[in-house]
Amino acid sequence: MRRLLPAPLLSLGLFAGWLVLNRSASPGHLLLGAVVAVAMPLLLAPLRPRAGPVRRPLRLARLILRVGGEVVVSGVEVALGALRSRARPPRGAFVVVPLELRDPHALAALAMITAVIPGTVWTELAPDRSALRLHVFDLADEAAFVERFKRRYERPLLEIFP
Repeated sequence: MRRLLPAPLLSLGLFAGWLVLNRSASPGHLLLGAVVAVAMPLLLAPLRPRAGPVRRPLRLARLILRVGGEVVVSGVEVALGALRSRARPPRGAFVVVPLELRDPHALAALAMITAVIPGTVWTELAPDRSALRLHVFDLADEAAFVERFKRRYERPLLEIFP
């Protein structure tokens, strides 16, 4: 069964998505949805990365909660910065953050964290994965931002991913 459906949840999602997008549960759409749900994961299986090793699941849970809190706090800060932009324009800047992370799963997690936090945008990763360039909405102190970014996100990821 695993050979026919290498990613059963993905297949289920594709099948449901097919039916929802076509707004029909006719026999033809059921058949086409089933074909897509089985064929796409099989065709894309060589592109899927191996499962990432997670060493400290409790540390991961704490990181997820921290990021959730950061999303709320940063969202409020960006909203307030946008509202007072006429009186004091935000000091947007590009920041280069040196990285110790090299694991592709940890880098992907860091990219997702950066993407969901309002006010930060991941713009570039050095080819040797030694540095990351971010754009920050309102930057007061670059050195403090880099230290905080590394402490709050990179160090926990170094503990979670070997």
